[in-house]
Amino acid sequence: MSDLKELKIDVVSDVVCPWCAIGYKNLETAVQRLEGDIDIDLQWHAYELNPETPVGGNPHRQMLKDKYGMSDEQYASNHQRITDMGAQAGFEFNFREEMRTSNTFDCHRLLLWAKDSGHQTDLKMAFFQAYFTDTKDVNDRSVILDAVAQVGLDVDAAAAVLDSDQFAAEVRAEEERYQQLGIQSVPTYIVNDQYAISGGQPPEVFEQALRQIADEMSA
Repeated sequence: MSDLKELKIDVVSDVVCPWCAIGYKNLETAVQRLEGDIDIDLQWHAYELNPETPVGGNPHRQMLKDKYGMSDEQYASNHQRITDMGAQAGFEFNFREEMRTSNTFDCHRLLLWAKDSGHQTDLKMAFFQAYFTDTKDVNDRSVILDAVAQVGLDVDAAAAVLDSDQFAAEVRAEEERYQQLGIQSVPTYIVNDQYAISGGQPPEVFEQALRQIADEMSA
């Protein structure tokens, strides 16, 4: 009989959340370290940090200054820290001056569409890269479809989703569900529907937490 323990991880996150990108890369490292002991079934779920963002977005710097009361010095320091932590985790951030916020609702619709394809995580990472590395507008149809093509999914089928209201109600229902569960910040990792890990934790924290949860679940 195999001693492999199985864990389900539901990741509540947004495409424009830098800690979500860092957190996932660190989780990925932890999962690699756990290979042979723990098997992970991971799915992504919708959360919009700035659902009111208009088409075309807003200047990124000004949005953060308005939302969090950041000074220019705090903005620069915060983004240097994120850039350094991203590099350590294996993800490239480029916070260019011309960077703008993006509405992510259509990204979440396509992530739900991709859920059963085996490429949902690939698509999420492609969206992270488009926004944070390439500083593109992930509300732009061409950017979204480029990400779909990049991970080998059906571009025509994805375009048909964008041209309709498919998965819109499901995204809103997901967002409401996790808000009702009390999730007010992302990333949040819900393990086996019972345990929550919050934030862009280092690999060691994920590894320890997942081992402990697996042990408790099998006790």
